[in-house]
Amino acid sequence: MGDLFAPYEPNQQFLLPPSLRDWLPEDHLCYFISDTVDQLDIRPIVKKYRKGGSGNVAYHPRLMLKLLIYAYSTGVFSSRKIARQIEENVAFRVLAAGQAPSHRSICRFRQLHIAEFQELFVQVVQIAAESGLLKMGTLAIDGTKIKANASKRKAMSYGRMQDEEKRLQKEIGALVKAAGDADKLEDVEFGADFRGDEMPDEIQRRKDRLRVIQDAKKRLEQRKREEDAEKIEAEKKADKSKKKGRKRKHPLGKPKDSDQENFTDPDSRIMKSGSGAFEQSYNAQAAVDGDQQIVVAAGVTQCAADNGELLPMLDAAIDNTGKAPGQLLADSGYKSEDNFAELETREINAYVSLGREGRSQKADPDKPATVRMLRKLGSKRGRRRYAKRKHTVEPVFGWVKRCLGFRAFSMRGLANVAGEWALVCLALNLNRMNQRIEW
Repeated sequence: MGDLFAPYEPNQQFLLPPSLRDWLPEDHLCYFISDTVDQLDIRPIVKKYRKGGSGNVAYHPRLMLKLLIYAYSTGVFSSRKIARQIEENVAFRVLAAGQAPSHRSICRFRQLHIAEFQELFVQVVQIAAESGLLKMGTLAIDGTKIKANASKRKAMSYGRMQDEEKRLQKEIGALVKAAGDADKLEDVEFGADFRGDEMPDEIQRRKDRLRVIQDAKKRLEQRKREEDAEKIEAEKKADKSKKKGRKRKHPLGKPKDSDQENFTDPDSRIMKSGSGAFEQSYNAQAAVDGDQQIVVAAGVTQCAADNGELLPMLDAAIDNTGKAPGQLLADSGYKSEDNFAELETREINAYVSLGREGRSQKADPDKPATVRMLRKLGSKRGRRRYAKRKHTVEPVFGWVKRCLGFRAFSMRGLANVAGEWALVCLALNLNRMNQRIEW
């Protein structure tokens, strides 16, 4: 009677060094990512490293890129979790090739080179175009709200900032006076050399909080001035001889009491998510090719509204691929007379909804481009073409949030967040390309 089980020797040593290529199937995603990263131009990243001198040598940039891209493509975003995966996961070990970067090294690399991920994203899009995966017959543009690395509880309204500023200034003044009175009494009791550090520490804590609030207040005021700059300039140029209208309830260039600023990530904004909750968020934009659902342009904005991003995203998609789309699809968030007029000038065949699907839509007769758009959407061909939108771009956001699990940014600040979103879209594209390219 033969043996019931196959031989099992947990302590058996390798007699010959194993080949990393034998550990995973040949068509595994990590090999595709590795081969693609080897073809990318990473000179902007290499330039940031020192040319010589003492100290430990750095991990190779291609090694770090492969680990980060594969991590994001498999839903691992924390630097600590990535470092743990290198120890436990075969695919990560294959990419690391026997090395084990710490979570600090991974975190520093991502922070130092976050801006370069936008250029790497473009290179991957161009590789997809050269591979014949991008047709640009249909281009769909949409946005989604992604939580910032900040809590809305760490925000304060402008009105409360003013109240807190006054309160803290009053408390600091009282503490300074109390400290001075205490010093005089203690000099008499203990001598002039007694230090008495408790009061100054209490003052310093309030001063630090006052400084944070004052800085946030200045940022909020500056932002409001920039937002209202065009309106202020238009009012200055207005004919003063004309009869003035009603006085504004709130002056331009000054924040309202309800306007908020976040202390953790000042670049983030309160936005309404798909669930209806209000969160500190960014508005992540994506332009998706309709053939293989590859993201050809990616961007991030602080504005919750989408309509200002239609033309910039279209321009980015054309620049990245070198092609203009056969037809452009977008939902009602991107509608505006200026957008429609510009699309007509560029001869872009666009289908942009004027309202929620299933409801009757109307157009202002004084907006001729909008009237023409409504006429296009009302045709049988227009309805058929616009129906492709939800099947083109919305699944991409579903993959990002549901499959990858990317629902919140790890980085802070608009520039860093834009780089991280490019990394997410880059990883998603490589995942799609690995499934579509015939080997």
